[in-house]
Amino acid sequence: MKSQIFKQLQKLTSIERLQLIDHHFINDLPHSVVGNADQDHWDDVTLCNDYFFQHNSIYLSKHNRFAPYPKHSHKFLELNYMFDGSCHQKVDEQEVTLHTGDLLLMDIGCNHSIETLGEHDLLINLLFRNQNITFDLLNDIYTKNSLTYNFLSNISLGKINLEKYIIFPKNSDIEVTMNAIINEYYQKENFSNTIMESYLNILFAKIIRHYPLPTQAIHNNQQELVFTCLKQIEKNYQTITLADLATQLGYNKEYLGSLIHKVTNSNFSDLKTQQRLIQANNLLKSSLLPIDKIITQVGINNKNFFYKKYRQFYGISPGQARQRALNC
Repeated sequence: MKSQIFKQLQKLTSIERLQLIDHHFINDLPHSVVGNADQDHWDDVTLCNDYFFQHNSIYLSKHNRFAPYPKHSHKFLELNYMFDGSCHQKVDEQEVTLHTGDLLLMDIGCNHSIETLGEHDLLINLLFRNQNITFDLLNDIYTKNSLTYNFLSNISLGKINLEKYIIFPKNSDIEVTMNAIINEYYQKENFSNTIMESYLNILFAKIIRHYPLPTQAIHNNQQELVFTCLKQIEKNYQTITLADLATQLGYNKEYLGSLIHKVTNSNFSDLKTQQRLIQANNLLKSSLLPIDKIITQVGINNKNFFYKKYRQFYGISPGQARQRALNC
């Protein structure tokens, strides 16, 4: 951790100065995020995506100290990193304590509240969406019989996790990556968002490495077959068809399509479109290709279809995504 960033984290924010006076929670989020909640009835709120992901696909912040944070949930994923000190939370109605170096990973819809943090308690919030968890990452770590793997794969495929959160105890290797993410976020240099996205994948891989946490019946032939299909979609998203994939793998087309839907809760066409959108988004951020050419390059022929699906998936238009990338 760079010393100037550590000092920045220790420094009191304007909200912390006010909360230090009477230890009363002050909401610093706009109405668009918290809905109808007011200052005195800010409880059990669901926080929305748009505000946090206006400029980057990953949002990071220091949790404000000196007042309790009311119960809330999210329409995105949240990772709490106890950078220093400790904190007490109620997560999914369970009492949880985090100490220096601990990580708390929460699924979409998981509710939690945080007790008052003291001067030396530095809690970092890292927010991201399921689009950040790629098929490629999951395929690479599939061989690990891991609760974390199962948790992340369910998030990526839009399935429901029975457990809404996982706690990972302090690990020095993981701390290196978390500190790199924090450094990159606060330095705000060129390509910082792209680098943080890469660090996020490294973070997931390290978590899998150090915390296998074996569970029952993660591996089976059908699930392995579906992840082979996902890998092929990711590799050949421009031209792949379900018929070609079925022939390549030696299965009946209808059977394979049905199995993909059963395991992922999405059909083949939707998964292919998702991968095309991911590739288009990468090109929007990393090149100056005209949007029309990007649409064609990823294999989509209908411009209106692309714009509609892109906005549904990312919450903004392709033009807005490019402008934000240029402004970073």
